[in-house]
Amino acid sequence: MFSTSERMQEQAPFSHVTDEAKDDAELMRHIAGGDQRAFQKLMHRHLARTVRLATRIMGGTLAAEDVAQEAFIRVWKHAKDWEDPSKSGAKFTTWLYRIVLNLCIDEKRKNRFSNIDDIPEPVDATIGAQGRMEQQEQSRRVQSALGELPERQRAAFVLCFYEEYSNKEAADMLGISVGAIESLLVRSRRYLRDKLVEERS
Repeated sequence: MFSTSERMQEQAPFSHVTDEAKDDAELMRHIAGGDQRAFQKLMHRHLARTVRLATRIMGGTLAAEDVAQEAFIRVWKHAKDWEDPSKSGAKFTTWLYRIVLNLCIDEKRKNRFSNIDDIPEPVDATIGAQGRMEQQEQSRRVQSALGELPERQRAAFVLCFYEEYSNKEAADMLGISVGAIESLLVRSRRYLRDKLVEERS
């Protein structure tokens, strides 16, 4: 299991810069040769966001940590199968998050449970106690509705709206077309909107 310091580490939003993608590719080449230091560096770089993404999909930190751990085990075991982006055009993060998403979906299909209400939401320090209560209640309703979405719709929504990936990036991670991701987003937004309107009426 991951340490508390690793679990609590916060990262700035991932920038998708070319230099980092190249560095990831170089690390993966070393990992394919059995370099444990390169693996530790790569895991440290991407662990926090991997756990956060899995938490959004799985609905709980413990389950998300298990998924993230399994994802990095697969990175280590299958490093030789990863294709350098100079050849395939795919970044390491696309490959990693596809593994994470597939693991999350598989786990949710097996367990069929969701405690997404346990996901901590950032609190705006500028609003008062009443405002925070209203914000938390609104967040609870949104997260509850999100937990009722089918796995693929939920994954698409999380990637594009919470993690702020482009439709193309999210489509690559899910292994589907841009048109398919757009269809998933339309359906997920419609469901969430209708669900929230229904609760307010």
